[in-house]
Parts: sequence; C-alpha cells; structure tokens
Amino acid sequence: MASDNGLLSVSSIDDVQAELVTSSVRKEPVHLSSKRSRFLSRIGIEGASLLAGLGIWYVIGEYFSARLVPTPLVVAQTLWNLAITGSLERNIGASLERVLVGFLLGLVVAVPVGFLTGWYSIANRIAEPWIQFFRTIPPIALIPLIIVYLGIGKEAQISVIFFAVFLTVVITVHQGVRHVDATLIRAARVLGVEKNSKLFRYVILPSALPHIFVGIRLGLAGAWTTLIAAELIAAQHGLGYMIQVASTLFEIPVVYAGIFTIGVLGFTMDRLVLIFYRRVSRWQDVGEK
Repeated sequence: MASDNGLLSVSSIDDVQAELVTSSVRKEPVHLSSKRSRFLSRIGIEGASLLAGLGIWYVIGEYFSARLVPTPLVVAQTLWNLAITGSLERNIGASLERVLVGFLLGLVVAVPVGFLTGWYSIANRIAEPWIQFFRTIPPIALIPLIIVYLGIGKEAQISVIFFAVFLTVVITVHQGVRHVDATLIRAARVLGVEKNSKLFRYVILPSALPHIFVGIRLGLAGAWTTLIAAELIAAQHGLGYMIQVASTLFEIPVVYAGIFTIGVLGFTMDRLVLIFYRRVSRWQDVGEK
C-alpha cells in the first residue's frame, strides 16, 4: 500500500519482499523440473543416436561385408578376449600414460604463455611469429626427428603430444584473453581494482574460462590423434601399436576393437572436462541447450 506522500510504507515493503520470496519458492520446483526434463531429453536423444549408430553398424556387418566390417557383437567378443589375456589393459595403460603426461605438460606450459601473450603486447610480438610458424607444422612431421633424438621410447610420444597440445591450447587461451570485454576491465578499474593480480583473478580469468576449456577439449583430441600416429610409427606397446600389428596380420576385429577403445576413452575424457567446466562456471548465466 502507498502512504500519503506517495511512497511505500514499511509494512508494504515487507509485503512485497514476502511476496517475492514466496514467488521464488513457488517457481523453484518448476525450474528444477524443467532442468530435469531437459537433462532426460538430452540423455534420451543421445541414447537413441547411440542405438541407431550401433544398429547401422550391425546391419552393415551382418548383411553386407561381414569379413571387412565385424559386427558390434564380434568386436565386443574380441575386446573380452583381449581383456582376458591382459593385452587390452596393458595397451590402454601405455596409451593413457602417454596421453595424460603429454597433455598435462602441454597444458601447464600453454596456459601461462597464452595469458602472457594475450595480456602483454611485447610478449605477443615476441612469441606470436614463432607460434604461428610452428602451428603450420603437423606434429606428426616431427616424429622422424624425435625418433632420431629421443629414440622410440615413451619420451618420444610424450614430446609429440606436448607439441600438439601446447600449440592448440596456447592459441585458444590467447584469443580468450584478447577478447575480454574492455568494459569489464574499465569497470573493475573504476571500482578500485588496480593491481594486475586482482584484475587477472576477478576479471580476466573468469572471462577467458570458456576459451580455456575449449582449448582443453581440442588439446585432448589432438593428444589422442598425435599419440596414435606416433604409436603407429614407433612404439612397442599401446593402442596404436595394437592396431598396426592387427592390420599387418589382417585381424580386422582387433583393429575395430582398438579404434572403438580409443573412441570410448576420448569421449569419456571429453565428457569429464565438460562436467568439470559446468561445475566451475555455475556463476555464468548461460542457458543449457
């Protein structure tokens, strides 16, 4: 209710606040229900897509080219046989070790470099020509030189992965810092944020976070691609090595089993990155599609 001077009375303000609280409480179940329904819808669509893909795969293998395209059941049996012998576990362990070590090393180096080149012009002028030069060189092209310098041990594969991940992540982080809204920076300075450390923590890092995670996802994909190529050329264990040996012996089900395993591992790691990103970016007002 309005008072005689046209302003809200204290009691009316309390009424409005109570109404807002009550309204938010009433709407919360609707919001949660809507979020749950979107989640279930997404799971249903992804599940249907997966089943459809497996169905097409089964039809091709069963009715068109069983010799060259083993069915999912045959591949599953092959995976089971490899797991029983311990070969699958050994090769997965070797590949995962190389991917994780090379990826983490590339990430640890690339993120600071990306922030430096994105924030400081002098650092960008120094590093940008070299980054662009090496970015045009496929990491696989370096494998012969790396074999000469480091041999065919896991250090060689890790070095190739590091090179691929570093170039991918450093460019995305650099772009994320360069595209931070200047209005946010000016607003932070107006509010008294003068130190670069605080500006970095409260403005630059949150704004560049989406680009960082895009770089992480691209870096993971590049790490797996580079690793398998390196293992095809020089390795004694690993999924790429398993695929190469199986193709030489024309063991097509084993080739499919290796490819399927790589896809599952890469997909799982990518999903874990997405889940972590959603948890650390809950403050962002981004609608889930």
